[in-house]
Amino acid sequence: MFGVGLKPNNRWGGFKVLRERWQAHLENTLLRPILLIDEAQEMSPAVLCELRLLASTRFDSRPLLSVVLAGDARLTDKLRREELLPLGSRIRIRLVMEYAAREELLGCLEHLLATAGNPKLMTPELMHTLCDHALGNYRVMSTLAAELLSAAAQREATHLDEKLYLEVFSPNPSTARRTQRPR
Repeated sequence: MFGVGLKPNNRWGGFKVLRERWQAHLENTLLRPILLIDEAQEMSPAVLCELRLLASTRFDSRPLLSVVLAGDARLTDKLRREELLPLGSRIRIRLVMEYAAREELLGCLEHLLATAGNPKLMTPELMHTLCDHALGNYRVMSTLAAELLSAAAQREATHLDEKLYLEVFSPNPSTARRTQRPR
């Protein structure tokens, strides 16, 4: 977009030109970029330090880029490293999400079913079972529900219940017998 040729042997020159063009772009438009990074705990410290340099100018008084870092507890630990303390000190808002309570998961599942147009697709017992086996994680609950929905579609079932849950997620006894060592 900015037409800057970045060369490994002249990182500073490329960075300087990119920053100048970026600032000119921000002055000529009302758009402000936001960079969303999922699984940020996997990023190398060097890349996180570069983000800090790209995000603002004039001794941090002028933001150039808003960055949202999403990650697990390892991200918090990583930001405590000495080389990342300058970045960690610039983070304005920290939202730490804990495991969701069973009631929160159930409310989410009810909302998803109602929004999808079939609030009675699952039995209440199945919904409670999904919430109990989700480990407090919305993504795990959604994945379990999606697997059940897929299995129900293959069987052309119109209602999801605990029987389907047991068929889909219970270990197959014939597979378990084959994996045991002979005596």
